[in-house]
Amino acid sequence: YPYFLQEWGYHVWNAAPSTPIADDDVRAARSSVIGTLDRDFFRVRFDRLTPKEKDYLRAMAVLGPGGHRSGDIAAALGVRVESVAPRRSGLIAKGMIYSPAHGDTAFTVPLFDQFLLRALPGR
Repeated sequence: YPYFLQEWGYHVWNAAPSTPIADDDVRAARSSVIGTLDRDFFRVRFDRLTPKEKDYLRAMAVLGPGGHRSGDIAAALGVRVESVAPRRSGLIAKGMIYSPAHGDTAFTVPLFDQFLLRALPGR
């Protein structure tokens, strides 16, 4: 995501005491970058979701990085796979997830899974 690169560049540049920028400068800027992305990028998308859509996405996040089978997401939610199909379709229509292969679901935006775990801890 070009926007992510811009945010990283901005925060790392401001965190670096001098040039050239070093690995420690990147590490020092991490929390600032994540805070900005949470507030200005992820939260905007998150606020458009229904509670059930948030539950679906959090279940995906808990399953870990990468794509996930619809059945695994339904099992994580404790429901039948047929019952989550409308949620999945709605999330695809909203551009939150996509289907890389039949029956698989993945996030469209990098790091969104980590945001969900921060935004909805222990849910």
